[in-house]
Amino acid sequence: MAKVREIPVGKRTRRYRFFEIFPGLVSIGIMVTLVILSAWSPVAGSIFLLMIVISSVVKAIGVMFRTVQGYKTVQAGCAIDWRKRMVDLETPKESYERLAHSRSKAYDHQQHLRNLCLMAADESGKYLDPRTVYHAVIVTMYTEGLDTLVPTLDSVCDSTFPKERMIVLLAYEERGGAAAEAVAQELKQRYAGKFYDFILSKHPDGLPNEVIGKGGNITFAGKRLQAYADEHKMSYENIIVTTLDSDNHPHKCYFDQVAYEYVVHEERQRMSFQPVSLFTNNIWDAPAVSRVVASTNSFWNLVCTMRPMDLRNFASHSQPLDALVGMNFWSVRTIVEDGHQYWRSLFYFDGDYEVLPIRAPIYQDAVLSDTLPKTLKAQWIQLRRWDYGASDVAYVADYMLSKQRKMKLSELLPRFVKLLDGHVTLAATAPIVALGGWVPLIFNFESRNLLAHNLPTVVSYIQTFAMCLLFVSIGLSIKMLPPKPKRYRDSKRILMVLQWVISPIIAVVYTSFCALYSQIRLMLGFYMEKFDVTEKVVKK
Repeated sequence: MAKVREIPVGKRTRRYRFFEIFPGLVSIGIMVTLVILSAWSPVAGSIFLLMIVISSVVKAIGVMFRTVQGYKTVQAGCAIDWRKRMVDLETPKESYERLAHSRSKAYDHQQHLRNLCLMAADESGKYLDPRTVYHAVIVTMYTEGLDTLVPTLDSVCDSTFPKERMIVLLAYEERGGAAAEAVAQELKQRYAGKFYDFILSKHPDGLPNEVIGKGGNITFAGKRLQAYADEHKMSYENIIVTTLDSDNHPHKCYFDQVAYEYVVHEERQRMSFQPVSLFTNNIWDAPAVSRVVASTNSFWNLVCTMRPMDLRNFASHSQPLDALVGMNFWSVRTIVEDGHQYWRSLFYFDGDYEVLPIRAPIYQDAVLSDTLPKTLKAQWIQLRRWDYGASDVAYVADYMLSKQRKMKLSELLPRFVKLLDGHVTLAATAPIVALGGWVPLIFNFESRNLLAHNLPTVVSYIQTFAMCLLFVSIGLSIKMLPPKPKRYRDSKRILMVLQWVISPIIAVVYTSFCALYSQIRLMLGFYMEKFDVTEKVVKK
C-alpha cells in the first residue's frame, strides 16, 4: 500500500497547475473550435457540430436505458429480506442445505447460495462472523435543526440491522455556536439507549491546513471513533463506517445489505459501498427548478449503479474502519471529499480498490429555501460545489505522471479520460446542442451552402427526437415520487409533468454554467476552500 497522496497546500508545481487549467481549457476550447471552424468553413463547422449533437443523443439513449434498468434493480434489491440473509450467513452450512433446492425467485438468490457454499467450505477463517460486524454511522450537522436531524436519526433507528451493534456519531461544528451545541445535546438525550452508543463529536474551528468543509468534520469524527474502538478493544476490521448528511434517510435494508456484502467478500478492506442517492425527501415542496435538478441527479445515480466499473464515491457511502485508519480517513483539503475519496483510496491501495454498488437508496432533500430566489441561488451553489470535482483532474494527472505511480498506465489512463470527459461534457455540451446550430449559419449567412442554411432545421429534428426521451424521464419521475402530502391537491401532479418543459434551460443555466464557473475558477487559481452548506428548509 502506498503513502496517502494529499492535495497540495499553497503553491502548486507547474505540472499540477497545468492540469488545474486543463478541464476549463478543453471545455472552452470545444466551443471556440465550433466558432473558428464555422468561420473558416461552413461544412467543417457543421460536421463538427453534428458529431457532438449525435454523440450526445446516443449517450442520452444509453442513459435512459440504464436509468430504467437501475430503477428495476434497486426495486428488486429492496424487496429482499437482507436481515434473513444475514442470519443465513451465521450458519452457512445448515442454511445452504436448507435453501439449496428452493425455487426462490428473489433477486440474486443463486449468488446467495454460492456465498453460503463458499463460507461453509472455508476453513481458513477469511470470512467474518456476521454477528461480530458493527455499523458506525457518522451524521454531520452544522446549523440544521431538530426538524431535519430527527427524521434522519429515526430512519437509522428504523433499520433492520440490530441497533445493539450500531454506533452513532453526531459530528457537529464548533463554528455552529451555541445553537448547534443545544441541538446536539438534545439529540444525545433523545437517542440515548437506542444504539450501542451515541457519541457527540465537536469539530474544532480553524484546524491547520483544513478547508472549511465536511471532510475535516467527518475525519475528526472518524478519529474519535478510532479512539473509541481502541478504548473498548473493538477490532477495526469489524466496524463499517457510513457517513450521512443531516437530511439523509437510509432505506431500512441499507445497513444489512452493506453488512452482507462486507461479510461475503474476502478483499473487504479494499472496498467501499455506494448506495443510490435519490433526492426525493421533499420533492413535493421544492420549486420546479429544484425538482428537475433533483430528479436528473437521481436518474444519474441510478445509471451509475448499473456501471460498477465507472462507479465513484458520492455523498453518503460506507467504508471499513481499518482502511480509513490506514489512509487517515478523508481529505481535509477539498470541499468535494466524497468523490475525491475514490481517487485517494485507489492510489492508497495501488489500484486494487473497488466501489461496490448497493441496491438500496439513501433518500436526500432537493434544494429548498424559504423563498424562490434563495432556492435558485442555493441550487446554483450546490451544483458549483459538486462541479468543483474537476479539481480531481490535476490530482489524478499528477499521480499518473509521477515516478511513485504503482498502477499500470493502461489501468489508470482510461479512468483519467472518463474523469476529464465527464467534466468537459457537463460544461460544453448543453450550450452547443441548444445554440450551436445557428453558429455556422451566422458566419455564412450570405453563403449558398445548403448544409449551413439547413443545419438549424436538422439539429432541431435531432433535438425533437431527443426530447422524446423525456417521456421516459417523466414516467420514471412519477413512479419515484413519495406519497403526496395531504396539503397539496391532486392537480399538483400535473405540475410534476409540466416541469420538464424547462429542462433544456436548466441544462444550460445550471448544468453547463455551474461547471464552467468551477472550471474557470480552477483556471484562475481561485480555489474553493469553503464548503457552502445547502440550506435545509422543512415545510410544516
